Amino acid sequence: MTDVAVRVDGLGKLYRLGTRSGPSSLREALGATLSRPFRSLRSIPAPPVNVERASRDWIWALRNVSFEVPRGQILGIIGPNGAGKSTLLKVLSRIVEPTEGRAEIHGRVGCLLEVGTGFHPELTGRENIYLSGALLGMRKAEIDRKLDEIIAFAEIERFIETPVKRYSSGMYVRLAFAVAAHLEPEVLIVDEVLAVGDVAFQRKCLSKMEDVRQHGRTILFVSHNMPAVTRLCQRALLVSDGRIRKDGLAADVTSAYVLDSLSTTSMREWPNRDTAPGNELIRLRRVRVCDDAGSTSETADIRRPIGIEMTYEVIKSAPPLVPYYEFFNEAGLCIFVTQDLDAEWRGRSRPPGTYTSVAWIPGNLLAEGALIVGASIFSVDPYVWHFHARDTVAFHVVDSVAGDSARGDWDGPLSGAVRPLLTWTTVFSENASN
Repeated sequence: MTDVAVRVDGLGKLYRLGTRSGPSSLREALGATLSRPFRSLRSIPAPPVNVERASRDWIWALRNVSFEVPRGQILGIIGPNGAGKSTLLKVLSRIVEPTEGRAEIHGRVGCLLEVGTGFHPELTGRENIYLSGALLGMRKAEIDRKLDEIIAFAEIERFIETPVKRYSSGMYVRLAFAVAAHLEPEVLIVDEVLAVGDVAFQRKCLSKMEDVRQHGRTILFVSHNMPAVTRLCQRALLVSDGRIRKDGLAADVTSAYVLDSLSTTSMREWPNRDTAPGNELIRLRRVRVCDDAGSTSETADIRRPIGIEMTYEVIKSAPPLVPYYEFFNEAGLCIFVTQDLDAEWRGRSRPPGTYTSVAWIPGNLLAEGALIVGASIFSVDPYVWHFHARDTVAFHVVDSVAGDSARGDWDGPLSGAVRPLLTWTTVFSENASN
């Protein structure tokens, strides 16, 4: 048996703008034939021979996509809306056919894509469980062994004999995920549909996917929840404009995506002094994010210290200066500020020259997510802001999957702008009072 669960080679999917390219599922095909028997016989326009010359009428949802996924790996797939992520999953699920290239999946596939896909609306929850199992090639006895576990996981015991067309979207998703995860597919494909569920159910799904992986199965997980991707996935693909833009460790790929969406990086330089932020006394030359080894880094392990380094040039003798940072989260909320209190230079005038000031943020302080840094320098006497540069650099804080951060064993979302690892003590008394 091959160690590769999914192999994709040169995959492409072309759509004609303003025209349906055909039914996306068997149910849609049957529905279209019954409702429009003559119209459905009309041929779908074939892709032009020279697609590039006809680009105004056609669009590549996927183009030249190639990758492999070994057995037992959870692969995160991230990217902006319209990037081609869902199209990729539909091709892999055999819901749509590719225009070019090929995709191989070794083993049974369980899919959880858009709400409404995969179940027959007139059948009950119980009947749809057996139908889904049969489509996966399972015997009735195999489904019988899993039935109670599926129903309990979905938390729909009272409604299991109700047709699923009467389910809410949340109930539908709970049952669909329970079926997909518990009927033991070798490859589980999960789209952003989990976002429909409540927070508690999302947490339970993430735990279940980790359990599935530990049993040697493969998961393809599309999500806009970057913390979930970094905690759950070993590897991630960044998809944009139908192509794979980055393939690597989940923390690195999610960091690159977040920083790109913020339109800033982990290092920014101003090589031309005349156009650098500042005035006739001081010019900012560089700001960068560095790890505890001194290397520029886009990603910060939540447990490790991270430094923000500012290099600036004093052009002529200046009064006492105070380098200053502001830290903002992705919502634009100022998390905290800090200023240079180095005793060597506090209160002293600065002779001309180049200075480098570093502020170190201790490990186990920041919460996971992206942080944007604004850099400034001011003087107190007289009170003058020499420059104030917002959004100079950014970095992505990644939480620990080892359970040794402030997160502990909790794998759900955590509130708060910071996440300090506090010291706790517990006193035990054997004799309980009445």
